[in-house]
Formats: sequence, C-alpha cells, structure tokens
Amino acid sequence: MLFITNRAFNEGNQTIVNRRVTFDLDNNAPSNSVYCCIRRSKDDYTEIGSQNFTKTVQELGYEQILLFIHGFNSLPEPSIFPQAELLQLLFDQQQPGSILVIPIIWPCDNDLGIIQDYWDDEKSADMSAFSFARVLCKFIEWSTAQIKENICLKRINILAHSMGNRVLRESLNVWNHYDLARGVPQLFRNIFMIAADINNTSLEIGNTGEHICRAARNVCIYYAGDDWALRSSKMMNPKEKIVSRRLGHTGPESFNNVPPNVYAFDCDSFNNTYDAPIGHTYFTTKDNTAASSSGLLFQHMYDCLQTGRVFELNATSRSGVLGLT
Repeated sequence: MLFITNRAFNEGNQTIVNRRVTFDLDNNAPSNSVYCCIRRSKDDYTEIGSQNFTKTVQELGYEQILLFIHGFNSLPEPSIFPQAELLQLLFDQQQPGSILVIPIIWPCDNDLGIIQDYWDDEKSADMSAFSFARVLCKFIEWSTAQIKENICLKRINILAHSMGNRVLRESLNVWNHYDLARGVPQLFRNIFMIAADINNTSLEIGNTGEHICRAARNVCIYYAGDDWALRSSKMMNPKEKIVSRRLGHTGPESFNNVPPNVYAFDCDSFNNTYDAPIGHTYFTTKDNTAASSSGLLFQHMYDCLQTGRVFELNATSRSGVLGLT
C-alpha cells in the first residue's frame, strides 16, 4: 500500500530512495518534510520518493485516487493501515481497478490519556498543514505535467475522518495563502467529510473551511447526533467558554450560508450499530471487519465516486437520511 506521511522516522529526515524506515511513535512533532512510501506488510515500510510514487500510481492502473486522512488518536498499525486496507478491499470487491486508497498519515500523539491526546493532536493537525500543502502542490504539478507520459488524468478524491477534517481544512488554508494567486482550484471530484471534528459553521462562506467547498465538485458531510466521540469533543473545545457544535455531530449550521455543492447526510440510524458503543467510525462495514458486508455510508460514497453525482437527497433540499429503509 502506498502512503504519504509527515510523521518522523527513526532513520532521520533526509530522503533516501529505497531506504527502509520505521515510525518514531514517541515523536508527534510534524516534520517539515513529506515522505512518499510503500507499506509491503505490517511494520515493513520503504521510502520510494515522489517520482517513484507517481510512477507506481500510474502503473497500478486504478481509475481514481482516494486520499484517506485519518482522525485523532490513531497510530499507523493498530488503526490507520488496517482501516485503509479494509477500504481498499471493499472498493476492489465492488470493482477491481476502480479506486486506489492512499493514506495520508499525520503524527497523532502516543501519550496516555485521551484528553491530553486530543489537545496535542489538535496542534499537530494544524502544524501538519504546511507539510500537506506541499503535497497539494505536487498533485497540481502532476495534473498539469507537460510531458504526456507524466500527466495524471485520474480523478482525485478525499475521505477525511474526524480530526482529519481539521488537517484538510488547515492544509487548504495554507495552500491558498502561500502557494496560490487567485483562489483554490477544483482539484478534487469528491470530498467526503465523515464525523468531522470541526465547528459546524466552518464551511460557511468567509470562514476557515470555505476552501474545502471550492476545492471539490461535491462535498458530502456525514454526521450523527449520537456520535459519542464528538459529544466529548464538543465539551473539550469551548476555549472561549462557548460550547462548539461539531460538523460531524449536527451537520452544517445553515445551508443558506454554505456553497451550493455542499450536501449532508444524517447517519444516526446506523452509526452506533456499526461502531458500538461510540458510533464514530462507521464508514466501512457493518462491524468494521472484513468479514462483514459493506455499510450504508460506504455504498453511498462509492456511488458518488462512480457517478460524480450525489444521490439519496430529500426532494427540496441538499440533505438526506441514510438507513431509514
């Protein structure tokens, strides 16, 4: 499995093509460098460099790319890679050669204590923006290459889970501020924001998440009112003594204030069934294992990827409810 990371390696921060690398899990300081790598098996990673990375993506022959940005308190082997592998398995079962999953790994904390992890991970998510803005520049270069053999004609999509949406939001802000002259280009076909741990007004025009809407054809938000992880997040965020409603808990505060390509889906009817008892990770199968069948959110996401259109909407709005039937 290919992956991109700004997490520190025990072997140092100098890129050496084809070197074996291991994660320094006790170091959650985001690296200024970005590493393009391949995971051959558990704990077996090789840095291959950006040119070999893009060449390998081309050779694999998948029609589309799905960048997977994980949530907080997630380490590579216990969590991130197994989730990405399960996603890849489900897509291959739907249609082999259709969707290539590429994890984006940012440095979550390895401390004990979930509250301390939460605050450390928020800082790490924000600082990772400068690293991953460089990755966005690489994708633009790839999609506009002058040499025909090097150009990327694949559709690119993003799945951001939980605090991964904060990484996405801040990366686009940094990209727009430092690297772009006239606004964010529509680089992505779909952005899927699942259990998003950001304020529910973030996507409103003029706010920090507006660039997410400008960067994609479709922005799909999946939320659940009984997501217990986001209930805790809401209570840990009132830095100004104001409880901050989370996008993945309520959906957008107002559709009148967000761009017209934003859609929201209530997943309250199945999130706790898929991920008992927390109800926070509900985007793969019905029990988050390969032995189970693909879930409602995954099927909806797959349909969006295949068609470039968003279905299951209410007749007069840009919202819908998944799992009522």
